[in-house]
Amino acid sequence: MASVAPDKILEIKQLISNHLSQSDINSALRDVLSDYSQRHPNSGPISRDHLIGELKNRGVVDSMMQNIQFGNQQPSPRQRQSLPMTSKPTVSTVDTDQLVSVPLEQVNFDANRRHLYLQFLNGKAFTDYLNEPQSENYPGYSSSSLASSFSISILFRNQRFRTRPFACAGEPYINQGFLLELHKDKQQGEYGAMADTQTLLSICDRIHIVLTRKDTLGEIHLVSSHFLEWRQVLCAQASKTNRILEINGIGAENKLPVGVINVCLQLIPPLNESVSNDILAAQLDLEHTKSTERERLFLIYAKQWWKEFLEIREEHRTRLVKIFGQDENGVNHPVFTFVQPLRSGRLLDTPREAARFVSLIGYDRHSVVGNTDRTEMWTHAHAFLARNCGDCENHAVLLCSLLLGFGLDAYVCIGTKGKNQIHSWVVTIGADDVFFWESLNGNRYQHTSIDPDDPPLDKLSLNNIRHPYKTIGCLFNDKSFYANIQPTCNVDACVFRLTDQSKWKAMSVDAIASINTPGLVLTAPITPHLMSNTLDPVALSNDIEKQIRALIIQHRKDLGYTTQFDDHLSYLLSPALSSYELERVTGLSVGNEEFQEAVRRAVPNGHAFKGFPIQFVHKNARKAFVFSLRNNLCEEIVCCHGDQVRLAVRVRVFTYPENAIATWMMFACRYKSVGSTK
Repeated sequence: MASVAPDKILEIKQLISNHLSQSDINSALRDVLSDYSQRHPNSGPISRDHLIGELKNRGVVDSMMQNIQFGNQQPSPRQRQSLPMTSKPTVSTVDTDQLVSVPLEQVNFDANRRHLYLQFLNGKAFTDYLNEPQSENYPGYSSSSLASSFSISILFRNQRFRTRPFACAGEPYINQGFLLELHKDKQQGEYGAMADTQTLLSICDRIHIVLTRKDTLGEIHLVSSHFLEWRQVLCAQASKTNRILEINGIGAENKLPVGVINVCLQLIPPLNESVSNDILAAQLDLEHTKSTERERLFLIYAKQWWKEFLEIREEHRTRLVKIFGQDENGVNHPVFTFVQPLRSGRLLDTPREAARFVSLIGYDRHSVVGNTDRTEMWTHAHAFLARNCGDCENHAVLLCSLLLGFGLDAYVCIGTKGKNQIHSWVVTIGADDVFFWESLNGNRYQHTSIDPDDPPLDKLSLNNIRHPYKTIGCLFNDKSFYANIQPTCNVDACVFRLTDQSKWKAMSVDAIASINTPGLVLTAPITPHLMSNTLDPVALSNDIEKQIRALIIQHRKDLGYTTQFDDHLSYLLSPALSSYELERVTGLSVGNEEFQEAVRRAVPNGHAFKGFPIQFVHKNARKAFVFSLRNNLCEEIVCCHGDQVRLAVRVRVFTYPENAIATWMMFACRYKSVGSTK
């Protein structure tokens, strides 16, 4: 056995000691001892071997070995992925969009700036998930079955992070941490002075923690949305404290606990002297009082404004004028506070591309158990993006925020469509034109007002009014709120001259600003920046295409047919898929002539060609294949049999921010026509 130098032994002991002081090993030991005493009340103290075995089963030992680096030991590929790359030893290059956690021992930060290290340790009392099947991919569990998983998304001062997936269980093991920058002084530049105690006390931003669950089918569900007040760490000894967060459900279950999460908060570098609890309590009470007073004054104003609105016309009681919306935690906010101008940087280049991106986010109507009526949930933008799914209000708010960021005069509209179905969409008002934007599909419609006193329109004129909207009750953005007071709320007869006080009743701009200026109201919704897509579109396209081919071969084998693919014809389908996506973004059809000519040259004389394109917003090949087969034309192509049948399939994945994707597929076949002699 090789000997170890005494200085190395001291180094190893120091590393282990540091890790034990920063980890949750003591809590894990207490849990094991408590569980053992409850299961074996009369068996005496737990043995050393049994204790180590329990710690191994819970993933504690594996976590320690992964996080402790000895000497010049090289990190593993997975750990290397978490290590920030840096060119200067004191400057942090931790990506604010990072998708993996950074162990505290590997954090690299600017020693001249103040940071908060937030570590999620473990969870307990998630009783709804006690019987969830576990996967061998997660620490502490061993099962080959496909498992659902939790993930935590974090938003703090426009910094966004997300944990790696962890086991969906009654006591999930997390052990992931993130470095949050506390103070960015724009006047002093990116590397301004370190935040002092007074500055830290004045930062009233809370940490938004969103817990989501991905089920075995790949669907993402919003489990909890929690706002963490972090400033208790200022009062802790050595600027480090452990907190137990009781997180509640969403919607109608916002008062019911989902479980608890143990977190550790640590200020880096620590304060020279901690803040007294009385000073922090006074600061929090002052902020709460000011915020509550602003909300109270706006509520008084809103009640008076509503009273005046009803006095104009009795029929106004039935109009869809919505001043407040309820978020996922059951808190009411003025609807205009959900909208904030949002610039997408270089992730989106045009307003129409923004509309396409928003339309690719999943649509799901929020419902309450036992109630078939529609229930609205004005989800916070961060929770909406973390889940990548939401109702029409969430889509319309995000699209309006993006269009405002592109410099357009955009508003969210509340009204009805179809069979009096309540709906939200976006309108942009220009000098000469008014356009409606449907956030669920990216369509754009030009609005032409119709005078109700004019003669009835002929059938051709009616067909030119293509939008699906019927009535409009109000519209708003971050600075304005207007209620429709025109004789009729019919959209086609509506005039969008918002400055005309005989047609629109406006709220006071000052009243809106008093409650919709960042920092004035503590509970006001925050619109986060967008994150770039982390998926590889080429690799993803190839992978899905291989799966689709395998599914076609198996499906035809079950029918007793053999399968031959025409690789050249498959390749020729790519321009069509690219053209379809370009048309969705720009509204222009380009390249169709070249595609038709290429197919004509690729199909032999006497052969027929059939093609079927379809688009999805997910990457589940089996789900897409089953859905496609419901179309008669697609089924004819996949099940085609006869003389010289050749199949073709092509998949193209187009990526957008927030891992939104447009998955285009085209199924095609060529075959010798019946009766052909050529």
